[in-house]
Amino acid sequence: MPSTRTRSLPAWAIIMALSLSGTVVALMQTLVVPLLPDFPAILGVTADDASWLVTATLLTSAVATPIVSRSADMYGKQKMMLACLALMVLGSVIAAVGGTFLWVIVGRALQGFSAALIPVGISIMRDELPKEKIGSAVALMSATLGIGSALGLPLAGVLYQSFGWHSIFWVSAAAGLLLLLAVAFVVPESKVRTPGRFDYLGAVVLSGALAALLLAISKGGSWGWGSEPVLLLFLTAVVLLGAWIPYEFKVSQPMVDLRTSGKRPVLMTNVASLLIGFAMFANMLLTTQQLQLPTATGYGFQMTVIAAGLAMIPSGLAMVLFAPVSGHIIRRYGGKTALIAGASVMVAGYVGRVFLWDSLAWIIIGSTVVSIGTAIAYAAMPTLIMAAVPITETASANGLNSLLRAIGTSTSSAAVAAFLTSVMFDVGPLRLPTFGAFQDVFWMAALASAASIAAAAFIPKAAAAVVVPAPSANELVLRGRVLVTGNAPVSHAVVTVLRLNGDPVDWSRVDAHGRYSLAVPGAGKYLLIVNAAGWTPAAQVFDFDGITLQRDFTLQNQLTLSGQATSGGEPIAGAVVSLLQGVGEHVASVEAGDDGRYSVPLPPAGRYIVSMLNPETHEATARKLTVDNRSVTLDLAVSPATPGPLVHA
Repeated sequence: MPSTRTRSLPAWAIIMALSLSGTVVALMQTLVVPLLPDFPAILGVTADDASWLVTATLLTSAVATPIVSRSADMYGKQKMMLACLALMVLGSVIAAVGGTFLWVIVGRALQGFSAALIPVGISIMRDELPKEKIGSAVALMSATLGIGSALGLPLAGVLYQSFGWHSIFWVSAAAGLLLLLAVAFVVPESKVRTPGRFDYLGAVVLSGALAALLLAISKGGSWGWGSEPVLLLFLTAVVLLGAWIPYEFKVSQPMVDLRTSGKRPVLMTNVASLLIGFAMFANMLLTTQQLQLPTATGYGFQMTVIAAGLAMIPSGLAMVLFAPVSGHIIRRYGGKTALIAGASVMVAGYVGRVFLWDSLAWIIIGSTVVSIGTAIAYAAMPTLIMAAVPITETASANGLNSLLRAIGTSTSSAAVAAFLTSVMFDVGPLRLPTFGAFQDVFWMAALASAASIAAAAFIPKAAAAVVVPAPSANELVLRGRVLVTGNAPVSHAVVTVLRLNGDPVDWSRVDAHGRYSLAVPGAGKYLLIVNAAGWTPAAQVFDFDGITLQRDFTLQNQLTLSGQATSGGEPIAGAVVSLLQGVGEHVASVEAGDDGRYSVPLPPAGRYIVSMLNPETHEATARKLTVDNRSVTLDLAVSPATPGPLVHA
């Protein structure tokens, strides 16, 4: 008997526990940044070696996010959050007590597992919160990223100056431990999961590709973009991704469902996410640098790290204050409108920063405007993703979305460094970037934000109007197989469940063995619709008792291309009928029966050529044919050959 446990804690407690994970993730990314100039002397390494304290976390985050997110869908979302928090706490303790550069690197790498908290936490919100609270809750989680980033810089400076460098890791461990307890006692484990076979090979290949790609991006500036190591890393990433993509299409239960990810709503949202991540990170990097540069540059404010961090707090607070606004826009106008609105605000903020820069007030206002746009856009992306993917894949789909944002931020960091070092001038003994270089990056970030608007514009209106499916306290996962006559499984089928009033419940693609998984909101009557390429769609009302969680479905009617081959009105026994694509590529060939009749499975929609050959007289004919999704009857006939005049050589 499946569990029927209902929520025992108020929604606000779950929202707060999950939203704080955003703050923790941001702290893991920013706490060591103010100490990077001092770490070479502290740990006895070079400045280039010290940069690995950031790179190690970045690489682990990129690798862990898709793997942990997929595991959350399969084995339990709360379990994966607890595992990530435990690893983060362990890493913080190792970095605090290790004492050597190697142990600090190990600790920082383990802290990178915290990045997976965001996509998994968002998917838990979908499973556990009332429908009307999901949008604002996701917006609040996105806003806490801004708070964590704003607090991380001044907090690290205060801790370092007052208690030493070890204290930043002890504070990280304490924050992680408190959040671990909150998740353990406040956040329920979701019943929506899809146990199956984990794609280990896909995980390994993807991890290698991501590690190579992000290492090349993060180290390209210091190693040289044209250096052999960087070029080799880029080549490795291309080769591994080139092998991984076709493998994911073939494997039964892929690490990332590329067919779902290729749907236009998901694809365009992910493209926008990468661009928004690029634009967002430039805001933080440029603002803190400009505030700390000497006043002798003509545009710097010569502030300390702590003061510059405090100046960023209004940006973080604005993200929290605008979280309810983001939720309201999503509920009333949809995720697409919210994404476009947020990106538009970012464009306005960056254009303003190009021209308004000569006072501290303008810097803070410009940074805050960009942060407000970021908060609105960040809140929209997970809701668009969750509305377009099966409920049983929300964690892995959000994981891919988070990964692409991370790639965007990493690319932004590399681009900012390249631009700021390309146009420099001498300020006393220092060589510093000109403000023209800053303005170039502002324009680049504005263009990235505008490009995200263009990507969002391609999200279909129908898809953008779809809301995140409402969760249910009694939600269960129904599994089964799609079969055809003879109990053979069907691949590339889609199973959809609707309520009897037509409201959507969930949908699922079957794997290579015909297996599907659907989240069903408790017992009741539902409409099950199955569609597979080459077969007549089938629909059936079924009464779900909430106990039997296995249901197989058999398709009966295969779509065919059929007809009769004749010559002079007489059937041609054994006629050879061939099906070619419109470009000439062979698809299939069959022999007609004694009555001249033939039949082949209906090919995918498109343009084809059908030929027929009389094997005895070698008479032949060919016809053009356009196939949609309906069975086709095509009779093929030739006229008996008429003897021609004798020709003498």
